[in-house]
Amino acid sequence: VKAGTLTPYYYYQDGTRTAYVRVGNESVECNSQQLLSLVLKGTHMTWDSLPTQVDASKHSFIILTNTFREQTHQEWNDKYLESFGLVTPEGKLTNAGLLFVDNCTVFQSRIFCTRWTGLYKDDAISSVEHRANLVLLLKYGMDFIKNYTMSGWVKMPNYRLNLPDYSDRAIFEGLVNHLIHRDYTVMGGEVHIDIYDDRVELVSPGAMLDGTQIQDRDIYKVPSMRRNPVIADVFTQLDYMEKRGSGLRKMRELTEKLPNFLQGKEPQYQTEATSFYTTFYNLNWSENGRIPVEEVAERINSSVKKFGVSDKSSVKGSEIMQKGSEKTFGERKKTSVRIFGDREKTSVTKGNSSVKSKRLGRTAQSIIDLVIADALITEEKMAERIGVSKRAIEMQIANLRAKGILIREGADFGGYWRILTNPQTKQ
Repeated sequence: VKAGTLTPYYYYQDGTRTAYVRVGNESVECNSQQLLSLVLKGTHMTWDSLPTQVDASKHSFIILTNTFREQTHQEWNDKYLESFGLVTPEGKLTNAGLLFVDNCTVFQSRIFCTRWTGLYKDDAISSVEHRANLVLLLKYGMDFIKNYTMSGWVKMPNYRLNLPDYSDRAIFEGLVNHLIHRDYTVMGGEVHIDIYDDRVELVSPGAMLDGTQIQDRDIYKVPSMRRNPVIADVFTQLDYMEKRGSGLRKMRELTEKLPNFLQGKEPQYQTEATSFYTTFYNLNWSENGRIPVEEVAERINSSVKKFGVSDKSSVKGSEIMQKGSEKTFGERKKTSVRIFGDREKTSVTKGNSSVKSKRLGRTAQSIIDLVIADALITEEKMAERIGVSKRAIEMQIANLRAKGILIREGADFGGYWRILTNPQTKQ
């Protein structure tokens, strides 16, 4: 049966009619949620845009309002509620509006967060359920992930280089993607965050909207198809995502920008009949367990050593810290390993020239830290988070680029920052 717009299409046999959906290369009989989705598609409507009988005047949007101000630095106008599609002209909430009110009561607006011991669903170190509006669900989910993942750092010749297990921004993009594109017609479904030693898995109800399987697609050629366009537009207005639908590509590229990235550790995506999976792999984990901090430091410093070092080289001052965001059985794990001794300023020799290593200032170091956490960060956001002027950020960035530590890949809008451990000068 060819694809059409007046869905659902029924198969008649023995006086009964049955609707089917395509899942991969199979035709599967619709369940009640899938049939509802086909009916909505046939009427050119989406679940999140449907009006309810709930009066908007009886609910508040204080959390959404404050988040909008913080993210955009613009004043909120109550007229946005209607223009965003959260309230109808008649003053009724839409389904999307119900998901953004302060006292959200939508049963399926939930996330289940679990930190498992080891590599499988065996015993849980911590498990928590959150039921709230979408803005809070995103915050609670990210807080849980940051609390139960780890980050290390290695001391380079003149700065500290963070080596996180995962890209913060990539996981943020992933969680936004699951909250926006999940199927909210599944009453017993919710977003799951499962953290294992070697990976973080995000799972949400609802397969690909066109019935294909993401594992069979080229993620660089997947068109933007939004199951919940109203929800997506609100997240866009909050500066949590872009309209171009490039989330899958961004997650992969953000991970690849990390200095401790290894081939084969790219995020992976998978769809089943009724679920979508995103898996992020721990960059500091191997088949034999957590990669020793000495090995991580050796690999990071190898790009410096291969250019030749003097006796008083940067390697002598090399140090790595494995610091824990991860709480295990109520205790915070923290380990410090000194590899080569002191922390004095040293010199690096390339060829016959000697370059003095002068430790970078606090602002420059903060820029490096922010870029590692979010390669998409803007200069305006850097200035806001560090507490300095945009001009000061521009001067520090120019200095870092001249030293070959920081480069810009791609366009000014939509491109990425990247930290280099190679001492060659890059503009």
